[in-house]
Amino acid sequence: MEQKITNIVIALTAIVLAALLFVGIQAKNQDVSLSAVVAHSTSWEVAQGNGLPTIVEFYADWCETCQSMAADTRSLQQEFSDRVNFVFFDVDNSRWLPELRQFKVDGIPHFVFLSSKKDVLGEAIGFVPKDIMTANLEALIAGKSLPHTNIASEQKSFFVAPLSPDRTEPRSHS
Repeated sequence: MEQKITNIVIALTAIVLAALLFVGIQAKNQDVSLSAVVAHSTSWEVAQGNGLPTIVEFYADWCETCQSMAADTRSLQQEFSDRVNFVFFDVDNSRWLPELRQFKVDGIPHFVFLSSKKDVLGEAIGFVPKDIMTANLEALIAGKSLPHTNIASEQKSFFVAPLSPDRTEPRSHS
């Protein structure tokens, strides 16, 4: 009987520890939100005039891939923000419609790498691993060709820019 009680206690302890581990992992993954990353960004206006190279990310709060990259993006911001502008455009904000069209955004996250003179050096659409993003940022800072350009990942959210700022489409007159 004593062995049975010991086995039950061990089993219950294992279940509790597994549950705590699961909750801890989930909490760690939620430590950095996309809104926190955006809060630490450089404004487009400042980036246009400060002479630093720039990485632009088109994102949306509803984009799971954008959310999943938030912790890595925040880490990169902390490491590189003194040498690279991190600019974020919310695709749901009609204020950025000209930029959505200029950079032909059709999937998010959509990253655009700009030289210090604001020339487009490369783009990436969808999930980009941190090591690839780091290599591109290091090359951007050094003024070298980006090692990874025109990346198109399967992990992305499709997006179609509206035709007008109020998001209304013209009526079909067929």
